[in-house]
Amino acid sequence: MHTVFRIGEIRKIDKKSPLYEVELKLTPDDDQQLRQLTDRVREESSGSTGWYRMGKLLLKIGQFDKAEELYTALLEQASDDSDRAHIYHMLGMTKNDKGQYTEAAPFYEMSLEIYRRTLPEDDPSLGPIYNNIALVYNHMGDYSKALEFYEKDLEITKKALPPNHPDLAMSYNNIGSVYHDLGDYAVALRALQSAFQIQQQAFQEGNPAFASTYSWLGRVYCGMKDYSKALDNFEKCLAIDLKTLPEKHPYQAITYSDIGDVHRLMGSYEKALAFHQKALNIQENVQCSPLQVATTYINLGETYREMKDYSTALTYFEKGLEIREKKLSKNHPDLAVVYHNMAKLYLATQKYSMAMKNIQQAVETAQEKLPSTHPHLLEYKETFEKIRMKM
Repeated sequence: MHTVFRIGEIRKIDKKSPLYEVELKLTPDDDQQLRQLTDRVREESSGSTGWYRMGKLLLKIGQFDKAEELYTALLEQASDDSDRAHIYHMLGMTKNDKGQYTEAAPFYEMSLEIYRRTLPEDDPSLGPIYNNIALVYNHMGDYSKALEFYEKDLEITKKALPPNHPDLAMSYNNIGSVYHDLGDYAVALRALQSAFQIQQQAFQEGNPAFASTYSWLGRVYCGMKDYSKALDNFEKCLAIDLKTLPEKHPYQAITYSDIGDVHRLMGSYEKALAFHQKALNIQENVQCSPLQVATTYINLGETYREMKDYSTALTYFEKGLEIREKKLSKNHPDLAVVYHNMAKLYLATQKYSMAMKNIQQAVETAQEKLPSTHPHLLEYKETFEKIRMKM
């Protein structure tokens, strides 16, 4: 292996100088974590200059603030529109990874605006931008808008690439994710299976590209209430993450909490708590999206609610709700999930007025963004009727 260092602090040498000083810590030759990471980085951290490659690397290892600092500095020095368009795109990715979705969208849109001045509408270079804009809209709960941009990406990708190209798998993966969020699990499953079939042709088993597909398959099977298949896919995702990502990476925490939630749904509450705690041990000690932490809090709350430990459940619901209310728009479907959980808690503790207040919020919020046939909305309405009968 070449000489490799861990990146410490990045600082400008002088205000008038374009040079930066980077603190580096030498890694040993037998660092197994580094070997796994190197394989992944070789595939995913390409770039035209060393600084651009470093920025991508910082994003891959979860150093989002350092990546943002670097790309902001590069933007100040950019000499042409091509460089600016690329840097705007990378700043959008950085903001997205930090969970700052409303701030990510303008960066992507500025990048797209520059590229469209000189490129035809079906140019392959536009595909990743459409994809990332879709991702932001998906995170913001605007699933129909997300699907529109994902389909633009898929249309371009189909024209530009052979039918077994890995990038096409990624497009199907993303479309599967948004159909999951729309509650159309059958269509989501077909899209994800298309992605998986392409990946099987393109990669060896255990390649990092499979991780996202396994993760979304797990979520779709959860929605379909096939918990054994859900757990199998989440465990495959985790096995890949543990081999290919740095220790205590935010993605590992997401998968731990997903596994915990499947155990809850299967009635294995102690296992569920153990996996959620593993997630929190990462999320509370490394930089990650606050919304990911919120999801773990809410999953913990739901586990404690089903265990009838209502005071602990309420504490976690309130923690998760506080973050989501700060970070999400008022009509985001993820807020409805918490309102519904709290409504069920108040129903169980016979606080019917509080239960009714929360279930009304859940229904009203969900109706703004979800289709009328969405399983979550139907469940909220069923809970509403249960509470109404008690009042």
